[in-house]
Amino acid sequence: LGSLLVFLGLALPGTQGKIISKCEMVKILRRNGFQGFEGTTVADWMCLVKHESDYNTRAYNNNGPSRDYGIFQINSKYWCNDGKTPGSKNACRISCSKLQDDNIEDDIQCAKKIAREAHGLSPWYGWKNHCRGRDLSSFVSGC
Repeated sequence: LGSLLVFLGLALPGTQGKIISKCEMVKILRRNGFQGFEGTTVADWMCLVKHESDYNTRAYNNNGPSRDYGIFQINSKYWCNDGKTPGSKNACRISCSKLQDDNIEDDIQCAKKIAREAHGLSPWYGWKNHCRGRDLSSFVSGC
């Protein structure tokens, strides 16, 4: 399943959104139980968010047949409905546009569902390519 999920995490320039500061994001992740969730750490999630969306709640990336939305770059083929992705599963039962507003509560619920089903963060290429197996302490230091 993991290899089918495409999360490239390249935010298009010109997409304006709320940029959540590093320490605010650490606080949000801690408050929402990400430390130890499916064997991950807050540092893992911080690195993921940095490389997927650069902490931008309105990040967007077009992958061709599907698109990635929001701070966690959640994909329209599997997890949300954008009305343009053929055969979308919409497993989080959410409109993709809701993943691009400044309220990230619904993004958090969907990201946790993805991590729960994958038993980790392997669906996110930003995490696989830049974070997995590395020292990520700098992502939470000073917070």
